[in-house]
Amino acid sequence: MFFEINSAISSFVWGPPMLAVFLGTGLFLSAKTGFFQIFGVRKWIDTTVVNAFKSRKKNKNTKNGVSQFGALTSALAACLGTGNIVGVATAITSGGPGAVFWMWVSAVLGMMTCCCENILGIKYRVRNPSGRWAGGPMYYIEKGLGMKGLAGAYAVFLTLASFGMGNMTQANSVSQGMSGFGVPPVVSAVILCFLAGVSVSGGLKRISAISEKLIPFLTAAFVAACFAVIISNSEKLLPCLNLILKEAFTVKAVSGFGMAKAMRYGISRGVFSNEAGLGSSAIIHACAECDNPAEQGMWGILEVFIDTVFMCTVTAAAILTSGIWGEGASLNGVELCSAVFESVFGRAGGYFLNGCICLFAFATLVAWSYYGKSGAEYLFGEKSGKIYNVIYIAAIFVGAVTRLESVWSISDTFNGLMAIPNIFALLLLSKESTNEVNWMKKTLPFDKKL
Repeated sequence: MFFEINSAISSFVWGPPMLAVFLGTGLFLSAKTGFFQIFGVRKWIDTTVVNAFKSRKKNKNTKNGVSQFGALTSALAACLGTGNIVGVATAITSGGPGAVFWMWVSAVLGMMTCCCENILGIKYRVRNPSGRWAGGPMYYIEKGLGMKGLAGAYAVFLTLASFGMGNMTQANSVSQGMSGFGVPPVVSAVILCFLAGVSVSGGLKRISAISEKLIPFLTAAFVAACFAVIISNSEKLLPCLNLILKEAFTVKAVSGFGMAKAMRYGISRGVFSNEAGLGSSAIIHACAECDNPAEQGMWGILEVFIDTVFMCTVTAAAILTSGIWGEGASLNGVELCSAVFESVFGRAGGYFLNGCICLFAFATLVAWSYYGKSGAEYLFGEKSGKIYNVIYIAAIFVGAVTRLESVWSISDTFNGLMAIPNIFALLLLSKESTNEVNWMKKTLPFDKKL
């Protein structure tokens, strides 16, 4: 009975009506800012990437906060991973090549959603008793809308989701990946608990320090491997692009998927990958050393661009140009991605993919600990953070050594439920966030005097 109810709730929160709400919110916010994420690309690139290289001293962690670059890599650590690898493969096998186009659509609109989440995160953040920044949807729902009960509901969903999607499922992915190297699940669980314990105990500053080193290196390695596959099959690149665009709008495609399935799986995988609309990344971005909400909003745009527009596109291009998807339609998920890399690198390609999944999943696991801890501290006070960490580490062991079909389903539901109060707040507070973006459009880059 319980699982039937959970299945019904999950179907609603991740079904077509709710996905339309995700897209509609992104479209509404984009329209109010004149589609700044598209027409203001030079502005947000200057504000983020260019300034990060020019102002290295500015991008250092401080006593009570983290750098803007550290906030970006920590947020990317939480969303980069299985969604960008296995999720893309699943979208293509379930919705056809046209799903990639609709993944782009969800990402472009999600860029503005994430931007507005970060803006509100900075505007309504507070100092906790230890002097550290605390922010995110629960704070802008409470202080911006005066709805403490709704803020509490978001914090409950966030905390519960952290144990499922952010913890046990990621631990299981690491365990399965390590089994490919001959490591027993129990051994993987012990190692993972130790490494996660060391990382989590240092708070956001340690998580940020790990993410700053791991995420750029891991992303570069994975992208380089994907480009090697694409270059090896470069003659198929333009035909694949044509196939993506053709099947995105074909009612009944030759492959048997069609526009309806392409939209459903492309949009859902895009939202699942970048988390725009869930409000989670705003929790970390609210801790950035930044006094200007609009400036931090630009980092949200960059985050979704890297996660979905860039990473998911590169993965999709590698899958489609390899020819593996067309030859072996029965392959899906990890098996499909392994076959893609093995087509160029041999057996080493499969080992490489397992290693990438393990490291991405570990980064996600560590970053999500901060999300869940933030939710617990909002509900029960700062002292509850240590208790939460102990329970979180214990959950890692359980996740690494058990089968998790039901946990995937339940955590997926709580993950989706987070979106309901967050999107409600984004719409009601849209004037505040979009005004910040529109002000930003009229100013010079932040590294120049106004």
